[in-house]
Amino acid sequence: MRFYSGLILLLAAVGLAQSGEDPHVAAAKAELAKAQALVAAGALPRARLVKAEEALADAQDAAFLSRTAYGQDLTPDQADQMIATASRRLDRRQKALDRARLLVAAGAAPEVSLQPLVEDLERERQECNVAEARAKLVRELSDMAGAEEDFLNTLTQASAEVSGLAAEFAGDGPAVYATYAKVEVAFEEHFGKPMPVSAIGETAVHRALGFDHRGRVDVPVHPDAPEGLWLIEYLKANHIPYFAFREAVKGKATGAHIHIGPVSTKLASGG
Repeated sequence: MRFYSGLILLLAAVGLAQSGEDPHVAAAKAELAKAQALVAAGALPRARLVKAEEALADAQDAAFLSRTAYGQDLTPDQADQMIATASRRLDRRQKALDRARLLVAAGAAPEVSLQPLVEDLERERQECNVAEARAKLVRELSDMAGAEEDFLNTLTQASAEVSGLAAEFAGDGPAVYATYAKVEVAFEEHFGKPMPVSAIGETAVHRALGFDHRGRVDVPVHPDAPEGLWLIEYLKANHIPYFAFREAVKGKATGAHIHIGPVSTKLASGG
């Protein structure tokens, strides 16, 4: 039986390694396969199987967060999934600490055994904060893209209605990317802080909405705020095209921003 369970573990580990799967997820799956074999043989209690299943779920959640909270370009739906995933991991850490505290209260474990769990909970709380901040940026970008979509939809309406949503300047200078660094430097020299940027070029949000955002830059400042007023004057003086959006889609967050470059046009079908 020992040989049989070891063989299952080996085959599972080899197969998962070849698949290029996250190593922690692969290890958790191998441990689950081992636990399943031993529980089926009566060599382990079923509680160990439940524990192995929880460990796999936690490893899968951790792998998802590593791809999203710290790297992957996200859509709003993925951002919501990221928050749910981080919340699940935080809940697991809280429950583990609560169980450990019961053992300490019953005299079955020393007080010092709680410290690693407290630290683990705090790390996971910080992970949640990172996920929340990343999701907030994605939602803001979605609102900005929604403002541009509204603008395109209102181009056929009265000019007064359009100008209430956005102000534009066609410009006649070089491509945005050729002057973007110059704009950044000028902004930082004037305000003593980096220029905020929510999107440079194509993003998952724009692709999801079917917008071509290549060669464009979004700056999340309100056009009527001091930073916005200065940036608009700078862009005009340097003949750089822009659209200044004062609002977004009804029922959503502000979405106000200055879009440097031509307005994001709809992607061609299949493009």
